[in-house]
Amino acid sequence: MMRILVVEDEKLLCNGIAEDLELEKYTVDRCYDGADAYERLFVEPYDLVILDLNLPGMDGLELLRRIRSEQPELRVLILSARAQLSDKVAGLDLGADDYLTKPFALEELEARVRTLLRREFVQRAPLVQAGPLALDTVAREISVRGDPLSLTPREFAILEQLMLCQGRWLSQEALMEHVWEADANPFSNAVRMHISSLRKKLRDKLGYDPIQTKVGQGYRLTGEEPI
Repeated sequence: MMRILVVEDEKLLCNGIAEDLELEKYTVDRCYDGADAYERLFVEPYDLVILDLNLPGMDGLELLRRIRSEQPELRVLILSARAQLSDKVAGLDLGADDYLTKPFALEELEARVRTLLRREFVQRAPLVQAGPLALDTVAREISVRGDPLSLTPREFAILEQLMLCQGRWLSQEALMEHVWEADANPFSNAVRMHISSLRKKLRDKLGYDPIQTKVGQGYRLTGEEPI
């Protein structure tokens, strides 16, 4: 059974989330303090942390930094009243897997939790190499031969997934699920548009296109440079 840690200082909200997820057959633990949550993470193995940002004891962003440094494979869903784009970007740049703003519907939270937990587990080494491309999973940066690659958040998320699964075909639907989460529209051409933009940036840096396309299979990244 999947195990979830809910870290939220508003006890009524924390308990409500936990009780709802328990009805969905998850094992759920609760913490009302960031420092307590940090200690709990060394005692119990979790599949997902639902994390508020405004916490006593330890700020949510600091807790997220430590999680990404010490348990990079752990999925993290930020749950916060901070709705500004800059707050969302900060959380995602630090390595959060998703960001949901308050107030929210429990149905949407359940959908995002399901999406995160059905992701195939991929061990995130601190540094992932794919030919001349290097992904720093802690700093959330991708570089080409040591030169940082300037990407939009969506482009970064797509390339990150291709690098983590390099050599394997990823369908458009799989990329939509990983990158767009619960907001994904299966009929959208957003993946193709972002792949096209990403390819241009990679060609400019590498001199070739490392992303392969195959009808019926999707996309994959090759780590081999052309001879």
